[in-house]
Amino acid sequence: MDLLQNDCIEPDLKNELHQIALLADLEEELHIAAVAFESQEAVIVSDPNRIILRVNKAFTSITGYTQEEAAGRHPAELLESKRDDDALTSEINLGLRRVGSWQGEIWNRHKDGSLYPIWIQITAVKNEADEVTHHVSTFTDMSERKLSEEKIHHLAFYDSLTNLPNRRLLLDRLERGIASTTRTQQFGAVLFLDLDNFKNLNDTLGHDVGDELLKQVGLRLSSSVRGNDTVARLGGDEFVVLLEGLGRNQSDAAEWAESVGRKILKCLSQPYQIGIYPCRSSSSIGITIFSGHRNDTLENILKQADLAMYQAKSAGRNTMQFFDTEMQSTLNARAALESDLRTALDLNQFQLYYQSQVDVEGNVIGAEALLRLAHPDRGVISPDKFIGLAEDTGLILPIGSWVLNKACEQLAAWATHPKLCNLTLSVNISAHEFHQSDFIEKVLEAIGRTSANPNKLKLELTESLMHVNIDDTIAKMLELTSHGITFSLDDFGTGYSSLSYLKNLPVKQLKIDKSFVNELPQDPSSCAISCTIIGLAQSLGMSVIAEGIEAQEQCNFLIEMQCNAFQGYLFSRPLPLSEFISYVGSSIGNIDGYA
Repeated sequence: MDLLQNDCIEPDLKNELHQIALLADLEEELHIAAVAFESQEAVIVSDPNRIILRVNKAFTSITGYTQEEAAGRHPAELLESKRDDDALTSEINLGLRRVGSWQGEIWNRHKDGSLYPIWIQITAVKNEADEVTHHVSTFTDMSERKLSEEKIHHLAFYDSLTNLPNRRLLLDRLERGIASTTRTQQFGAVLFLDLDNFKNLNDTLGHDVGDELLKQVGLRLSSSVRGNDTVARLGGDEFVVLLEGLGRNQSDAAEWAESVGRKILKCLSQPYQIGIYPCRSSSSIGITIFSGHRNDTLENILKQADLAMYQAKSAGRNTMQFFDTEMQSTLNARAALESDLRTALDLNQFQLYYQSQVDVEGNVIGAEALLRLAHPDRGVISPDKFIGLAEDTGLILPIGSWVLNKACEQLAAWATHPKLCNLTLSVNISAHEFHQSDFIEKVLEAIGRTSANPNKLKLELTESLMHVNIDDTIAKMLELTSHGITFSLDDFGTGYSSLSYLKNLPVKQLKIDKSFVNELPQDPSSCAISCTIIGLAQSLGMSVIAEGIEAQEQCNFLIEMQCNAFQGYLFSRPLPLSEFISYVGSSIGNIDGYA
């Protein structure tokens, strides 16, 4: 029962009880106000002229000023950063006059002089006569939030390794650049860079050394261009330089881009010191000029520069090439061929042709499986037209898997044929395939699935494998040879692997490259190299096969030098399966005089 409603209580006592209740309510309100005043937000209570009357502990923590230092002073006198302009001050005053409050982001100056961003809300307190009696300002320090936003922005738009703009930011700037060239009628240029032989360095010295090289490349690139140019890293060892404002004359723009390209080539070819490793590197650069023409889309500009870069690599590396209309045709053909390769995989349009390998008596002892693309419109396409593209796009992996499985199927089928059961079948293996972690499993799976005889399967590797992670290469080869598979070292003599590795490799055969055979027996150097390879193989207990034999005199010379086996158009061109079987069935047994 409410005592104040009890008529039995004396009026004086009732009045005293009422005052006690009011004091209790006031005390509770003051307690709540005190707690709110000492919140995590800084609080400033000021008079109508914004002169500070009181501040809380959070204010002191954020600004460095105590109650005693702040009282009697205007906030601007203590905290103004000079970073915000007069227009912002006018906006704040207008908001306080019109609606009695304002909120937004401004910059403050700490007692120690440092600047920091805050989010502030200023409220005018009015009395019953609608007169401003106080201003209450609350604010929070946004420094950590700003740092977090900057970190997120940096991660989204900058490469974490080199701190250069990434693909996303490059595309944004290139899009703005295209719009700018359209508006100003000034040309721009894109330089697409790829480091030469970076993968070899990465594989031999490790990814830490490779990463450090990429950082140093980024620094050198940035120092080679103007401050308003963009240097971006697309990923891996690919970089792009965007040049804008190159003038209204295309020739002048191309000359400027070329001068930048030459400066970059020279800069990047200088020696590097990465930890204990002295390193050298070079780059290939593709350049395209753009003007805001309707065909100058983001995609087209980057594709053109990319294609020009590949042309530079083909021209010998450590050089640059400009994109032209002829390259556009090449680009279109490349895109069409990539589509054809994918279609061929889906529709089983690949075929294996077989080129015979014969001994000194002319007996067919084996064959090399050679890939062909049976295009429905363009006819049979040889691998020299598409293997490079397959390696660039990664399609070499599914294509290589198809070849390996098809070859094993054929070996299994030949096992039941009296004239084919003793033939070996050589399959070319790319470095990309061989270095896959599951390569051994895929080879053994193909043999197991088809029941092919592993002793008849010969895998041909190139010398380039010998200087990339040699220990892993040897381990994989030893594992496969333990299952009966043999290895042939293809194009021997054209690479630069150390001969000290060769004696440790489980290789059964060396293959003399056709570039040496072509000049036999007239060229003394080719004769000397061929003789050296044959002698080396004999000393290591290996057999030798020469490829690309087209003339009887070439064959005679190699027989005299004790070469074991031969392959080339002198004996047979690569044949479809049915023709190859017919050829083997009719092959003669004397190599002398065979033409």
